Amino acid sequence: MCDYLTTENWAGLLAAADYRTVGIWAGAVAVVFAVLWFTGNLVKLRNYILETREELRKCTWPTWEELRGSTVLVMISIAILGVFTVGIDYVLVLVVNWMARI
Repeated sequence: MCDYLTTENWAGLLAAADYRTVGIWAGAVAVVFAVLWFTGNLVKLRNYILETREELRKCTWPTWEELRGSTVLVMISIAILGVFTVGIDYVLVLVVNWMARI
């Protein structure tokens, strides 16, 4: 049996592979950060996030009762639309079958 395939050696190899993976990811993130920094897109991204947060603070959020009412309304509308679609499909199947018999 090979002496180098012990549990301790495997743990060392896995730890080395994990460090390499973390290093590669850290390098990739650093490169992306540097590109965003030099092109000025990092400042644009920061401004976009700040403006978005400011606009969301201005929003009027619905109460739980309004949210529940709207949800029920949407569910009922979807059910009605589903029944309508099934009904039209059934009628079209009957028409096509009738025309196929002629």
